[in-house]
Amino acid sequence: MLGILTLDTAFPRIRGDVGCPETFDFPVKYATIAGADPEEVVHRASDAALPLFVEAARRLVDEGCIGIATTCGFLARWQRELAFELRVPVMTSSLLLIPFVGSTLPWHRKVGVVTYSAAALTSAVLGAAAAPLDTPVEGVDPAGYFSQTIRHGAAHLDRTRMAADVVEAAQRLVARHRDVGAIVLECANMPPYRDAVVAATGLPVFDAAQIVASFYRGIAGSSPRHPGHDLW
Repeated sequence: MLGILTLDTAFPRIRGDVGCPETFDFPVKYATIAGADPEEVVHRASDAALPLFVEAARRLVDEGCIGIATTCGFLARWQRELAFELRVPVMTSSLLLIPFVGSTLPWHRKVGVVTYSAAALTSAVLGAAAAPLDTPVEGVDPAGYFSQTIRHGAAHLDRTRMAADVVEAAQRLVARHRDVGAIVLECANMPPYRDAVVAATGLPVFDAAQIVASFYRGIAGSSPRHPGHDLW
């Protein structure tokens, strides 16, 4: 079973979203951290909730989870801290894919990122994911449907409008950065729209649902061997 830490959000989690259990063909268990909403964690980049994430992750491990993932790409900035505190593998963000995908591309091509918030995707976040600091980044329109739905919540989700905002950001990315050879979707709410981005750009596209599934398959059958900090 995989444990998944979720932000405190108020919109429907549809199939494909990392926050929807139907996305995966293996057992998952979620823990929502109350008060850790996009405003606090992403836009304010507050670290106040980190101890709550650690506590929730430890509970998931105690309940049998063999690894921990999250539903927010910006939690890459806590990758080291969470991995240090837990006794199971941790995979916080699709941004961790950037170095790997970049190593597969021709020398003159770069990985580009489509994100929920370009303003919040700072060099500190990229650095925490071991990504090049000059990684091309394009965000969805902050005033658009996708951004407003994630930031403020919604009772219903218009998939067509969500997809349109993500596709438009991807098109801006490749128009502004002609050397982009592959795209990583930062936001764990974007995987349902991956195919639309592929169709619009013709590029390889990697998302959070893919890396979470691959992560689980890699650790499946394992069990914690050491409590945190007790290796030496």
